[in-house]
Amino acid sequence: MFARSPVLNQSGPTEFVFRVFTAVPEFQALLFLLFLLLYLMILCGNTAIIWVVCTHSSLRTPMYFFLSNLSFIEISYTTVVVPLMLSNIFGARKPISLAGCGAQMFFFVTLGSADCFLLAIMAYDRYVAICHPLHYTLIMTQKLCIQMVGCAVTLALYLSLQLTSLIFTLPFCGRLREINHFLCDVPPVLRLACADIHVHQAVLYVVSILVLIVPFILISVSYLFITLAILRIRSAEGRRRAFSTCSSHLIVVLLQYGFCALVYLRPQSSSSVDEDRQFALIYTFVTPLLNPLIYTLRNKDVKGALRSAIISKAALGSD
Repeated sequence: MFARSPVLNQSGPTEFVFRVFTAVPEFQALLFLLFLLLYLMILCGNTAIIWVVCTHSSLRTPMYFFLSNLSFIEISYTTVVVPLMLSNIFGARKPISLAGCGAQMFFFVTLGSADCFLLAIMAYDRYVAICHPLHYTLIMTQKLCIQMVGCAVTLALYLSLQLTSLIFTLPFCGRLREINHFLCDVPPVLRLACADIHVHQAVLYVVSILVLIVPFILISVSYLFITLAILRIRSAEGRRRAFSTCSSHLIVVLLQYGFCALVYLRPQSSSSVDEDRQFALIYTFVTPLLNPLIYTLRNKDVKGALRSAIISKAALGSD
């Protein structure tokens, strides 16, 4: 569709280095501890969601099936980025090979795209649950849920392969071959190319529209119908519960799509280089951390399941 053969261009450099956050040892230690703490919280929170959904039969519904898949993607997504980033905070900068950079970009784009598609699927699930409650179990069957997740991952893999292979057919230049980022993301790598990149930027915009704009439009339409349906609920308590269920999903959606759009859909310029790194920190750390916090603290079912699991574990430990 977009690319030629996905063979890496051997005429370019064989290694890249990432720009450091700071050269001050005290700040390096502080950043290392902060990012490590956030990463461990992401791992623990999202693993807890997967565990509680898999072990409690009351949570084996489409909503929690999608939520556990989202948690798995968030864990994988941050693991592609954070360990390498932590290893580059201290001491001499560690180079990454051209193949290694391409692999990180491929998995980062794949998992990020799958994350966006899955958020759109979750919005559709909420639309069916609220607007068509009597037909919910007939529409959202286990087979359909698995098929939707499978299609989301397959499409993400395909788009990522096309985009990554196209970018790494470029020759790269630069005296230091320094990536002004903490990962091999598409915009900063494109800036190191020694050739005309207008076609590559156009392809990046096309992929970004498919991954960000189209799902966001579907989410917006779903929530428009959801809002109209909620306003027709006569009970104030019913309206409150319905809005509470959807508001947590909307918070994650706005953060994820908003900051990704700022990085991938605005015109690339030298003034936006440092801002891209800051925005990337939001969707690398904040969104994956908010996912378990929002869905557990605002969800009685998950809180109840976690509480019963902890109590049962404590009871077994005391015996």
